[in-house]
Amino acid sequence: MAELETIEIAGQQLQTEAVPQTETIEFQPKPVYDFFKRVFDIVSSLIVSIILLIPLGIISLLIMSKDKGSPFYSHKRVGKNGIELNVCKFRSMRNGADDLENMLTPEQLEEYRREYKIKDDPRLIGYEKPGDGDKCFGARLRRMSLDELPQIPINIFLRGDMSVVGPRPIIQSELEENYTPEEQKLLLSVKPGLTGYWQAYARNDALYKDGERQKMELYYVHNRSFLLDIKIIFKTVSSVLFEKGAN
Repeated sequence: MAELETIEIAGQQLQTEAVPQTETIEFQPKPVYDFFKRVFDIVSSLIVSIILLIPLGIISLLIMSKDKGSPFYSHKRVGKNGIELNVCKFRSMRNGADDLENMLTPEQLEEYRREYKIKDDPRLIGYEKPGDGDKCFGARLRRMSLDELPQIPINIFLRGDMSVVGPRPIIQSELEENYTPEEQKLLLSVKPGLTGYWQAYARNDALYKDGERQKMELYYVHNRSFLLDIKIIFKTVSSVLFEKGAN
């Protein structure tokens, strides 16, 4: 029987299999789990896409009325086995948000380069003054995770390059700066997800700089199962309803 250890992540006591301190971290294939997970992804994403058809249209119109241009935003991320994927999202930021040097202060730019997010982000749609990063239109889209909804019909159902549950998709530089080569290989051995263990249970409470986010993402890969996926889905719904931990 594998030896178990108790670890603390973002204030939670979790029991997991002890990871041997070797030069490589082995990935444990789970073909039956992977097959039924894909079936669940297809069925659930199709049903949800049909239900959300009208709300998706309304959100698109609201975004276009507040900031001219396409309501959608596509960003390149690293997917399973290192294959590049385009993550489709509702645009929560103003046009030109990628021009970081002109839109952010030096302090905000440093924060973004460290965590790849900003607490009070002036690029958000509707942002007018300091503090609006928690209450403007773009912030509300993010806090309720509405900006992630296009991934359901596009990335999960049609393209199949994402799953409902998995580590959150990240960019190449983010991957290289925060994970060792062995950890990168492990993280990319599964599909990225619409939601995941870190996203559901911590988000802003577990950061790269203290290593907590990495621990949570890798914890999921090591311990992925139907039961854990169900727990994450219910926790995600709870977090969205109570607007907890999102930014």
